[in-house]
Amino acid sequence: MSEIELKTDIKTPVTAQNDQSSADTKDDCTAQSQPILYSFRRCPYAMRARMALLAANLDVELREVVLRDKPQSMIDASPKATVPVLVLPDGTVIDESLEIMVWALAENDPLEWLSPESGTLDDMLALIAQNDGPFKHHLDRYKYHTRYEDVDPAEHRRDAEKILNRLDGRLAVGKYLFGSRPALADFAIAPFVRQFANTDKEAFDAMPFVHVQRWLADFLASDLFEHAMKKYDQWHKGDAPVIFKAA
Repeated sequence: MSEIELKTDIKTPVTAQNDQSSADTKDDCTAQSQPILYSFRRCPYAMRARMALLAANLDVELREVVLRDKPQSMIDASPKATVPVLVLPDGTVIDESLEIMVWALAENDPLEWLSPESGTLDDMLALIAQNDGPFKHHLDRYKYHTRYEDVDPAEHRRDAEKILNRLDGRLAVGKYLFGSRPALADFAIAPFVRQFANTDKEAFDAMPFVHVQRWLADFLASDLFEHAMKKYDQWHKGDAPVIFKAA
């Protein structure tokens, strides 16, 4: 069993920072019968969490967040205040996107995302770590270079391309990252490659990564991606529940 599976087995009740926030959180979660997902449509982390919930056929109450106006109930549940945040009916909070993916698929994995055709779950988690660490580091400094001091976006693009080159090599062997069918790694990594490609689509299309380009195009054309990217209005306290349904 991998470390991330062990972490998602831990039950952590929602804790409030003061009496008022405790009351607000209790009101928001009263008679909660389904998990509540705080999400932001364009965030790649939230995107992959939503797709895993869909793949697991798990319905959740969706609360679409505007990042400049985060709801207090989300902050009370997860003080780091980043999306996605999943609040389970028993009060457990899962506020890391990959842990949400693994939790959902441990509940139900009809597409066998946790059992790749080639390799193991730990192999997939190692590849995802390369995406979430080095690739995301370079992606941020390429796409959002004005947020950082003394960075050269072209240099970070080249470093990100080296990682894409390794992905391209994997995809030259199989249609997906771990064989002939998609698995956890594909849907955990593709949203970030999409973000890289959209930063300069013309430049991305001109890169010699034909297998990555084909793989990304397949991802963008998938029913899961289309369903996960449906638009929802910003959630406000007191709104009628919006159910993000798998089918």
